[in-house]
Amino acid sequence: MSRTTAPAPADRKDGATAPGDGSPSPSPSLSHGLKQRHLSMIALGGVIGAGLFVGSGAGIAAAGPSIVLAYALSGLLVMLVMRMLGEMSAAYPSSGSFSSHAERAFGSWAGFASGWAFWVLLSVAVGLEGIGAAKIVTGWLPGTPEWAWVALFMLVFCGTNLAAVKNFGEFEFWFAALKVGAIALFLGLGVLAVLGVLPGTDSPGTGNLFGQGGFLPNGSEGLVVGLLASVFSYGGMETVTIAAAESANPVQGVARAVRTAMWRISLFYIGSMAVVVTLIPWNDPAIAEKGPYVAALDHLGIEGAGQIMNVVVLVALLSAMNANIYGSSRIAFSLVHRGLGPKVLGRVSGGVPRPAVLASCFFGFVCVGLNYWSPDKIFPWLLNMIGGVILVVWIFIAASQLVLRRRLEREAPEKLVVRMWLYPGLSVVALAGMAVIFFLMAREPDTRVQLYATGAMTLVLAVIGLVRQKARAGAGASAGAGALAPAAEEA
Repeated sequence: MSRTTAPAPADRKDGATAPGDGSPSPSPSLSHGLKQRHLSMIALGGVIGAGLFVGSGAGIAAAGPSIVLAYALSGLLVMLVMRMLGEMSAAYPSSGSFSSHAERAFGSWAGFASGWAFWVLLSVAVGLEGIGAAKIVTGWLPGTPEWAWVALFMLVFCGTNLAAVKNFGEFEFWFAALKVGAIALFLGLGVLAVLGVLPGTDSPGTGNLFGQGGFLPNGSEGLVVGLLASVFSYGGMETVTIAAAESANPVQGVARAVRTAMWRISLFYIGSMAVVVTLIPWNDPAIAEKGPYVAALDHLGIEGAGQIMNVVVLVALLSAMNANIYGSSRIAFSLVHRGLGPKVLGRVSGGVPRPAVLASCFFGFVCVGLNYWSPDKIFPWLLNMIGGVILVVWIFIAASQLVLRRRLEREAPEKLVVRMWLYPGLSVVALAGMAVIFFLMAREPDTRVQLYATGAMTLVLAVIGLVRQKARAGAGASAGAGALAPAAEEA
């Protein structure tokens, strides 16, 4: 049996077992302090951050009212991706999530490439969330350096993630609950204003949707830019399948969290964008200056609501920052314990992989310097770069699901607690959608360089992974030959 079709090793330390074995278990080295309510909120908390509250402003500026279509299309794609990931993670819970699934499906090179690509993605996102949070604080305290706030946030949340995972779970639960509640309140007020039943407001009708240059004021090119921004906004949902490995019931936990998170996030994202572009003109300067949520509330004339939303946005950014440090450290830990990374990152103390946490915080501190030298250019560049990496990860998820679903149906159908809809048709549709987005990125001058950088990084990681895989296979063959030689001499 070739390496690309062989099941993953049964003795993996990340808790994944080979197909057909007994029920998988989480890593014995990690704490199991996360509860179901923690998982549900981590799924939301890791996503509702800079991409929605800050990055969506750039998307609206580029796409206009068609940002709603952009979020709907990318939302449909992410629902398919999460369903596929949920199917695999419920069958094989692991802190390696899709990376361990890719290794199981295609070999260690795929686990190496997808895992470290995702680690880069989350590590970059940590700095991105910190920059977004710093912009809010400097708005309250003008004259204070933005880079200094990024450094402070990094120190605080690096320390939080070095503590027990239960503390992290509680932190994420309450702060994610706050921002989810705030978005729900925003949607409620916005819908009342759109209908014209909110006191002191008149219904805007469809004037802002079609009267400011049309639904597509910047044409298809603007829609593409908005689509790329929205793709990044959804990135981070994968963290819930990583966190499931540190829960008491990983199979049930990941199944329930994936099911509930998909429709909630789609509602929040698409609904929020629809409310914003209906209430105020898409080219209103306040959207770029204050952010879409604050601009919309100020437009409604609700006293103090804009500043309250600013506080919520700050909490959301810091919460997502915290969740991304968690996710990146756990994916690094899993890679190391599957023999796909430096062993020093696999050390655990107090149930926490502290060296992995420190390594995952490194790029966040690099962003402090980048923000010092070029504060105006770093945010949009990072936004586009991460969008490309997310698509690479999603391609690995879809391709792995196509392979593992067939294997599960043949070897262990009882593990299919979550099933992908209309398999394999929708899995193929999702892959085609990702290919279209890559094509659109290649056409846009603003995203072409980032696409090439993402492609180069992925290719380098894949080549390194293949070299490592062949070296390990060769070492295994040599060891086997060495063991047979004494027996042959005795015979």
